[in-house]
Amino acid sequence: MRLRLAGAVLLAAAAYYVYLPLPSGVSEPWKLMLLDALFRSFMQASDAAHTLGVCHRVHLLNRVVSWVEVIEARSCSAVNVTDSTLGGIPTRVFQPKGESRLRRGVIYFHGGGWALASGRMRSYDLLCRKMAADLDAVVMSVDYRLAPEAVFPDQYYDALVASRVFLSDELMQQYGIDPKRVCVSGDSAGGNLAAAVAQELSSDISLKVKFKAQALIYPVLQALDFHTPSYQQNQAVPILYRPYMARFWLQYLGADSALEPLLLVNNHSSLDQPAISAATRSKLNWTALLPAERKKNFKPVVKKKGSPGVVDKVPGLIDVRAAPLLAEQGVLGKTPKAYVMTCEFDVLRDDGLMYGRRLRDAGVEVTSDHYEDGFHGCMVFANLPMMSSVGQRSMRNYIHWLDQNL
Repeated sequence: MRLRLAGAVLLAAAAYYVYLPLPSGVSEPWKLMLLDALFRSFMQASDAAHTLGVCHRVHLLNRVVSWVEVIEARSCSAVNVTDSTLGGIPTRVFQPKGESRLRRGVIYFHGGGWALASGRMRSYDLLCRKMAADLDAVVMSVDYRLAPEAVFPDQYYDALVASRVFLSDELMQQYGIDPKRVCVSGDSAGGNLAAAVAQELSSDISLKVKFKAQALIYPVLQALDFHTPSYQQNQAVPILYRPYMARFWLQYLGADSALEPLLLVNNHSSLDQPAISAATRSKLNWTALLPAERKKNFKPVVKKKGSPGVVDKVPGLIDVRAAPLLAEQGVLGKTPKAYVMTCEFDVLRDDGLMYGRRLRDAGVEVTSDHYEDGFHGCMVFANLPMMSSVGQRSMRNYIHWLDQNL
């Protein structure tokens, strides 16, 4: 009887911990709750280790991720998989087997808030393996340096260096890649790097080979407004809560974590910040850039007076290499045709929607792929054990777009 009672209590406690009220339209809510409970547990354990001085919170998270997810490079019947480098940057290469012919090429940057994950994780390995097989393309997944050891612009430079080598004549010939059919892609923080690289290299007149396409998966593109409608609507929706995103930004920009409360209330982008011009503010003015169905009844949060000098302390906040949404129209107009995936239940939804709008206004062909039941990170959950229907749909449609446009 006592064992049954104890078991019932433990089960009730577990259910209480796992259960989380979610929006009614989110895909397979119980799977998302379980995923969030797991991720939340890791985050809480890493915070405790950080507070106790055992190790940095990011290090513990990455050790857990590596233990659970990182796998060796294993070839299969359709794809040859090897670990290599691009300009000294570790890279996993997925090369289709079969007759020798010119193939499409994709360089991919993984997500993880510029601090977590790896292209060697099982989820990214499976994604890139499927891309290589379905597209008959050479796919290169880059392991750029991570925070806290590396901070902006280190990750950006790693992505840029790897991309330059990827586009070189030598590499095109080595792997049999068609220089007219190459794409830069990434998800979340990797989408940020892909967008930044596309901007830089599209304007580089010294390059013989240019990207034909950019494919951005729920990209993070700005850090001046943490009260866009999607940040307001989804601030407590897993797996990317608003405070997590502010923390990731501060880690990436090498800034003091004590600034997090200021970012969360938009004190860092108040009107008394002289470093933020009216032109800069217009580039993320969601009242003009978002369609009515996304703005809903949300109101802008713009402080007249905030915390002066934050941008001077953290100049990366307005650096277009860190925040591609802030790029000039002329720069955007030179970038290749774009695919931008967004999810309704994602704090980063409006970053992607605004970027798509600004690209279109600059004359770029844009495909917007929005998932009404999607959540942040859903595409990498297209396989077991956390297989989600929206993950499978989004991966299938992403690869289909590449097939049709590359």
